[in-house]
Amino acid sequence: MSYSSKLIEEAAAQMATLPGIGRKTALRLVLDLLKRKPEEVLRFANSLISLRENIRHCEVCNNLSDSGRCAICLSPGRDASIVCVVADIRDVMAVENTAQYQGLYHVLGGLISPMEGVGPSELFIAPLVQRVQAGGISEIVLALNATMEGETTAFYLFRKLQDLPVKITTIARGVAVGGELEYTDEATLGRSIQQRMTYEASLKPNR
Repeated sequence: MSYSSKLIEEAAAQMATLPGIGRKTALRLVLDLLKRKPEEVLRFANSLISLRENIRHCEVCNNLSDSGRCAICLSPGRDASIVCVVADIRDVMAVENTAQYQGLYHVLGGLISPMEGVGPSELFIAPLVQRVQAGGISEIVLALNATMEGETTAFYLFRKLQDLPVKITTIARGVAVGGELEYTDEATLGRSIQQRMTYEASLKPNR
């Protein structure tokens, strides 16, 4: 694709680095920005700069936050005795969209995947164990992808937590095997959370 301007070409090339954005879409977005008022484009650019410079991880749950603790951890309306363990930030958003869960979260930052060189030490697992050991948590809900990596991570967490005074549950398998939480529709995911079962029960073969 040829461009009449090097500036447009460079902007479109950067836009195309975003996931799901092809070259034609990138060019369309750049041309749309050029049609806008300068102050609109400046606000757009400044919001991205501010995002990159000021966003951080919550010191408690590892969720994205504007300050030391995220809004969910600070909310007085949440049930702090229940912690939902998810792989990443997108899963928090998926669960929140169901409006069926009012506890807190713990974001692992990924899943155990030996093939990709991701082991337990690369994930936010030790702080989860420390949260449980500190007391005040009665239930850990494992809401991980129904994939080999998700099952491996869930089993590892179960082994790490099983001797601590906490109930370990997992979401019901309304989520298809091999599926990822962020792509599961809200109704199905909501039912899976409401109908969660003990993790040990999920290990028993169906009869």
